[in-house]
Amino acid sequence: MPPLGDVPHVRVDNVSKRFDHTCALDGVSLDLRPGEVVGLLGPNGAGKTTLIRTILDIIKPDSGRIELFGAPFAPAVRNRIGYLPEERGLYPRQKVGAVLEYLAALKGLASSRARAERVRWLDRFELGGYADKKVEQLSKGNQQKVQIAATFIARPDIVLLDEPLSGLDPVSARLVMRVIRENADEGRAVLLSTHQMNTVEALCTRVFMIARGRRVLYGVLDDIKRQYASDAVLVRSSASYDACPLVSHVETTDQRRGPAAVHLRDGATAREFLAWLVSSGASVESFEQLSTPLEEIFVRVAGQVEAAA
Repeated sequence: MPPLGDVPHVRVDNVSKRFDHTCALDGVSLDLRPGEVVGLLGPNGAGKTTLIRTILDIIKPDSGRIELFGAPFAPAVRNRIGYLPEERGLYPRQKVGAVLEYLAALKGLASSRARAERVRWLDRFELGGYADKKVEQLSKGNQQKVQIAATFIARPDIVLLDEPLSGLDPVSARLVMRVIRENADEGRAVLLSTHQMNTVEALCTRVFMIARGRRVLYGVLDDIKRQYASDAVLVRSSASYDACPLVSHVETTDQRRGPAAVHLRDGATAREFLAWLVSSGASVESFEQLSTPLEEIFVRVAGQVEAAA
């Protein structure tokens, strides 16, 4: 990955937006830098789409500031932004190749380059033989791939993706994930809105979670997972764990047949437990601190927000 730029491609600073009596965004701040994929998470109705549309200048915020490439939004930057909405924006009765060339032309590509990019992207998504078929003749998954191709066809510097894997089979989903990763590696800034936590864990360096219009989680994914790490350690060894004063309880009853899930007391660390194992003279075959899945973190944080509302 190239080094992240000093100036964010997108900066959202204390942005708020209300619709009648509904607060869609409440003092939201985040940035999006070149060369990274940031996961945008939140329950349904949390404000994710409103946030994306304010970045695109489709919706004007009531207060706060949004900068693209270090300056307030200007019409000239539209061609440097690729947007994949959750709902499809293709022309169903038109031919796939013609639709891609037209959408590329709207982003400022000359006709010769639009044709070349259309060929390249259809081949990239294994749709080379579909250029002369109407969009409506394609399966839902292939239509999604065409729309993703349209998002990337002009090689935008900022890419906003709303549920890009919707309707895709596992093979196609992996292909799209590779494309997203490749574009970030080329220096594009990608904001990925999705409910698929495994996709976020596979692609994103940072995550931003919004609930009831407010930022409730924001930071480097690995740091967040460490913050919410389980107090359990998966161990296979010859030790008698009940003899350790650091241990709260052990889930596996027969330690000889498999690893034990050893839960530590409040304040005890995995490093201290490992030191105890070594000092006790036990042979240790495996030792792993259990990671809390991002989905569990999401559910926990969302539940806390709802309980406090």
